[in-house]
Amino acid sequence: MTVIGWDIGGVNTKAARVENDAALAARNEPFEIQRAPATLASRLEGIASALGAEMSDAHAITMTAELSQYFRTKRDGVSFVLDAVAHAFPGACTRIFATDGRFVDLATARAAPLLVAASNWAATAALVASRLSDAILIDVGTTTTDIIPIVGARVAALGRTDPDRLLSGELLYLGAVRTPVEAIAHRVPLHDGLAGVSAESFALSGDVHVWRGELAPEDYTAPTPDARPTTRDFAGERIARIVCADRELLDDSDIDRIAAFVADTMIARIAASITRVRDRFPELDTAVIAGQGAFLARAAARRAGLRISTDDLIAADTSRATGTEAAFAVACLLERWLSAHPSKP
Repeated sequence: MTVIGWDIGGVNTKAARVENDAALAARNEPFEIQRAPATLASRLEGIASALGAEMSDAHAITMTAELSQYFRTKRDGVSFVLDAVAHAFPGACTRIFATDGRFVDLATARAAPLLVAASNWAATAALVASRLSDAILIDVGTTTTDIIPIVGARVAALGRTDPDRLLSGELLYLGAVRTPVEAIAHRVPLHDGLAGVSAESFALSGDVHVWRGELAPEDYTAPTPDARPTTRDFAGERIARIVCADRELLDDSDIDRIAAFVADTMIARIAASITRVRDRFPELDTAVIAGQGAFLARAAARRAGLRISTDDLIAADTSRATGTEAAFAVACLLERWLSAHPSKP
């Protein structure tokens, strides 16, 4: 059976079509659910069609969309996503991945929404744990960073909900594209000193990484703060704004220094959380890297003293290239679950 794995977020919807642990196709489509919530089901149908889906395909679901400001509670958000999935794929074999590592049906997920909310990290970690017994998964996405210890082939995370994961340091709201610069650093180098930054969301982390050549403009998937293109030139203009300047006041070397400082601050913060997690498991010395911000994850892992796993533990190239590791992972996990439970379609 072919399985489509889903990672349905508030600003991006990711999917991977998998057969025999290999990604046949994968997609990552920007979609802010609060802008057009009524279109979610049709968007899921469209993505499935683009992946070459067939009626017989099973669907494995993870989600983070429940945190969208469109919903007043996570319960509302989970229910909304489940309704959209049921509408998009009526009659299909559909299972929702829970943060405790189980697959549950739609009815169970509705009854226990916090069990399935924000479960994408758990799917990625579970797949890694099935292939490598001891490691730290470092997944830097567009919005957040997950730092998940894997010990003795099991996911050893302290937190299961987002608040608990923020408390444990296993979740950072720091990503490669969508993080406002003022949420990363409160001061940046300017001329002969350090200048405070404006709190007007003039620039995002995506601007920093596009300027530095670490992120392709087409991978800057969030709306830009000024609604202008994601090119390097415009990224430089947005970076200048964070110190209330412009490109007539700051040259390339000024922007280089600001961007390098912000990028290094991100790496330092991620490395500090890695060290905090690793303090519980000092024997862990290997990092598994994932996400569109893999370049940040690698640098932070090395700074924290970890070696980088060179094995392809998470996904085929088609999935890794689009940042759809969680979608790939949950599809692989459901494929295995269905093989082990042939009487439970």
